[in-house]
Amino acid sequence: MSDQPNQTPPPLPDRPAAAAAQEAAQSEQVTTPGIAGVDDTGVPRLVGELDDIGRGFLSALFDITFTRFITRRLASVFFLVGLVAIGIAFVFVFVGGLISGIGSLGWNPGGGIALILSTIIVVPVLAFFAVVVLRFVIESGVALVAIAENTERTAQNTLPGSRR
Repeated sequence: MSDQPNQTPPPLPDRPAAAAAQEAAQSEQVTTPGIAGVDDTGVPRLVGELDDIGRGFLSALFDITFTRFITRRLASVFFLVGLVAIGIAFVFVFVGGLISGIGSLGWNPGGGIALILSTIIVVPVLAFFAVVVLRFVIESGVALVAIAENTERTAQNTLPGSRR
């Protein structure tokens, strides 16, 4: 006697996936604007940037229900502003450390040399880590928004009666 129940393989589809995708692509191009076609998995592809498809920036900015996201549109701006801020801070701290180290050479030569060397080594490393952390934070926010958008799209496609 076998411990496994009688297992039958699932039924095969009536046509190959490539044929179904090609048929869906032809019907999608005719009926759905904004859809470029369907890949071989049957999933529609959007045309252009996701930000271009949908509503305007100002209407999304003042959407008090938070159903539309602006994070993707502003991510590059935040990254650029963050890079500029990190660059300015780097220059000020680097120059300030060098000036302080040179100034302290007269009354404490060992401390001045240590301050100059630590400024040359530590400040660029910290600036690099600041850029990495900035990128990580912005990518995390964009990924979170992408997950929310994909979840919403999945929920809309799984509602009863929403199949095409």
